Amino acid sequence: MIKNYLIVAYYLYTPVEDPHEEVRKHHAFLGARDVRSRIYISHEGINGEFSALREDAEAYMEWLKSDPHFAAVDFKVDEWHEHVMPRLTIKFRKQLVALDVSPDMSLGGTHVSAEEWRQMLQQRDEDTVLIDVRNDYESKVGHFEGAILPQLESFRQFPEYAAELKEKCDPKKTKVMMYCTGGIRCEIYSALLKENGFEQVYQLSGGVIRYGQDVGGEHWHGKLFVFDDRLSVPVGPEEQSEVISCCKYCSASTDSYYNCANMDCNELFLLCPSCAEKMRGCCSEECRCAERLRPFDPNIRPKPFKKWYHYT
Repeated sequence: MIKNYLIVAYYLYTPVEDPHEEVRKHHAFLGARDVRSRIYISHEGINGEFSALREDAEAYMEWLKSDPHFAAVDFKVDEWHEHVMPRLTIKFRKQLVALDVSPDMSLGGTHVSAEEWRQMLQQRDEDTVLIDVRNDYESKVGHFEGAILPQLESFRQFPEYAAELKEKCDPKKTKVMMYCTGGIRCEIYSALLKENGFEQVYQLSGGVIRYGQDVGGEHWHGKLFVFDDRLSVPVGPEEQSEVISCCKYCSASTDSYYNCANMDCNELFLLCPSCAEKMRGCCSEECRCAERLRPFDPNIRPKPFKKWYHYT
C-alpha cells in the first residue's frame, strides 16, 4: 500500500494577539492545497491535525515554523495511504481544550520523553499514580498497563475528578504520571493538579503518539483512539496490537468503533462485523427503525459519521 499522505498532529500554547487573522492566513495558505484538517486557533495558541500529500504537508510545516509565534511547535508525523478527514476545517475557538476552567499554565507538570516515561513505568512504586487523561471511550480500546481509567464521558468532568483525587491521595507525597493522545490535554490538566496542591506531576511529552513512534508498544495494551477517520491505530508495530475491547451486543473481541447509523443518535460504540451487519450499524432496535439512517456497507471500513446531505 503506497503511503503518499502524511498525517500531522501538533499544538502549541503561545499568546496569539489576533486569532481570527491567523485563521484567515491559514485559509489563504491551505485553501488551494490538497489538505484536510481540523485546526483550532485561539488567544491561547493553536491545536491541529491534518492529512495532506507529502509536499503540501511539508510546505505547511515549514510555513508555520517560519512564524516566530509558532516556531517552537512540535509536529508528530505519520504516513497513510489516504486522507483521514472529510474536509478543510480551520476555526477560532475560545478554548483550545474545553475544560471550562483556566488554570495558571505556568504551573504545568514536568515533561518527560518517551524513554524516560518507559523507565518511570518500570520503576513505579506505591506512591505513584498513573492517570489516563482521556475520555472513557478512548481508554476502552487501549491504555497503559496499570493506569487509572476515569470513567468520564467528557474532559470537562476532569476538574471534579481532580478534587476527588486530592481526597484519595496525599498531594504532597503522591507522584502523578499522566498521559493523553498527543499531549495537549496534559498541559492544562497538569496545571490544574498543581493548583490543587500536587507537587510531583509528570506528563508524557508528545503523548501516546510520540511514545509509539519513539519506543513502540511496550507497556501499552490495545490500540490508540484517534480523532479522525482511522478511529483506532496501533501504538507500536501492528503485530503488538492486541484487542482488549468488546462488542456492545455479543461481547466478541473488537476495536471497531461505529457512529450509530441513525443520524439523530450518532452514539459512538464498539461493534463486531457480525453484529454490525445484523444491526445495520445501529446502536439499538429503536435506532434501526429510525427514518434518517445512513446506508450500511459491510465491506467498507467504518468511519466517523457524515452529515445528512452526503446521503440525500
